[in-house]
Amino acid sequence: MLKRLLGCIREYKLPTFLTLAFILGEAIIETLIPTKTADLINEVQQGSGINAIVTSGVILAIMALCSLACGAIAGFTCSKAATGLSKNLRHDMFERVQTFSFQNIDKFSSSSLVTRMTTDVNNVQMAFMMIIRMGLRSPLMFILSTIAAFRMGGMLAMAFVVVIPLLAFGLILIGKFAMPAFRSVFKKYDRLNESIEENVRGMRVVKGFSREEHEKEKFGNANEDIRRDFTRAERIVAMNQPLMSLCMYFDMVFILSLGAKMAIVDQTINIGQISAMITYGVQILMSLMFLSMIYVMVTMSAESLKRICEVLEEEPTLHNPENPVMEVADGSIEFTDVNFKYSAKAKRFALADIDLKIPAGATVGILGGTGSSKSTLVQLIPRLYDVTEGTLTVGGVDVRAYDLEVLRDAVAMVLQKNELFSGTIADNLRWGNPDATDEELAHACELAQAAEFIKTFPDGYQTYIEQGGTNVSGGQKQRLCIARALLKKPKILILDDSTSAVDTKTDALIRQGFREFIPDTTKIIIAQRIASVQDADTILVMDNGSIADQGTHEELLARCAIYREVYEQQTNGNGGEE
Repeated sequence: MLKRLLGCIREYKLPTFLTLAFILGEAIIETLIPTKTADLINEVQQGSGINAIVTSGVILAIMALCSLACGAIAGFTCSKAATGLSKNLRHDMFERVQTFSFQNIDKFSSSSLVTRMTTDVNNVQMAFMMIIRMGLRSPLMFILSTIAAFRMGGMLAMAFVVVIPLLAFGLILIGKFAMPAFRSVFKKYDRLNESIEENVRGMRVVKGFSREEHEKEKFGNANEDIRRDFTRAERIVAMNQPLMSLCMYFDMVFILSLGAKMAIVDQTINIGQISAMITYGVQILMSLMFLSMIYVMVTMSAESLKRICEVLEEEPTLHNPENPVMEVADGSIEFTDVNFKYSAKAKRFALADIDLKIPAGATVGILGGTGSSKSTLVQLIPRLYDVTEGTLTVGGVDVRAYDLEVLRDAVAMVLQKNELFSGTIADNLRWGNPDATDEELAHACELAQAAEFIKTFPDGYQTYIEQGGTNVSGGQKQRLCIARALLKKPKILILDDSTSAVDTKTDALIRQGFREFIPDTTKIIIAQRIASVQDADTILVMDNGSIADQGTHEELLARCAIYREVYEQQTNGNGGEE
């Protein structure tokens, strides 16, 4: 994990090294200042001339200013290095997620990925900031101050022999009890984000069923869990302060009591030495306290770093072959003895015994009940998942032989649950073709029956779409997504129940547009309405992950009981739409 973290520093290595260099300078100067202060006190006590006192004072002031400058510069370079590291971590995680197949994404929930890119990255950023500043400064100050204290204080330094082990033991004990509470918080953050995400995405459903109070209670419970764990951890960590105060006051009392006797009665030390010993004592104890804070933060961030590395080290289940095919010849599709299951641990196949041949330019309709694996079948075509057994070819070539980007660029999918992104209508449409002209946008929208409602908007194609397309209706969203797919001019067009929110007349006009605009494109239409697929070249009837029957509308009416039953239900037995 540490190697992975260091690899993400990249262009921020210089600020990191500069931070370490200036912190080193600050620590050395801070250790020398008490000695110089002791010399100044002794000079005043001995009645030295004003010139000697002023000289020592100026040197002391210069040292203090140098220490301040080193600390300030280190703070600037440290913040630059830490924020740069967090930027690189988020960038690398986001890029990694883009390479994931659906199988990889299924392993991580979306709420967990959000937590890892935000809370976990922030924890690592804070820990890294403390490590390159306090992680060097504290042990260095501890070592230098301890050496200087024993050299200067003699018997007075014995106070540290008692205080240091006591404080170290107490801080280790605090960290040991606080860490389990901190670790348990991260998974609860995932659940909290999941609750927020579900509530925001399903706001219309929540309000439609008047479940606001239930959602508040669910969020409140998750929030309270996090508060309870953090409170318990912070309560334990808060023991740092009284323990630190106890050790510091013991140190001061011991030094002042013994030091007064040694200075006044024995006359073996001077006032300057006592002053320096008190300062070194504070430096030693503060160093130990900062080391305990680093210990707590590093332990917390170690869990966060582990979760980040899980994403960065996750290997995509889909890879490009060594010498990929870089062109899709046509939209022909062939399934040969295909079986598929989502996980190797799954007990049954989601798709079984699929044999299907679709010529380029054909229109294929797919019908089936919920859970019959209609969507699963078409997701294999652009290789969102790989077949478990058998072979799937597109354009006469096994899909696993294609460059992934080339294959997916030849396939356009329009889903029932369509996604529009924040930006103008034109911006969303140009996802299909970034170089599309305004005329091409308008033509695609006419074919998708979207032009009419776009004209009603005051800003037309420059109308701003809110995140998720919340300011357009479901039918409008579907038509915009169909227009976006048409602009791509794909070899294969897949409509996964993507006209469910439009009326039958609009549905028929959209299909007519397909025939006119993309006659050579293979069109696969998943639908619940027989009217949406009855003029297809071939209709597949799926049941329980298998193709129960296939044929034309008339053939299936004659021989397929499932198809005939659906048709009669939808037409009310009179041969026409109800």
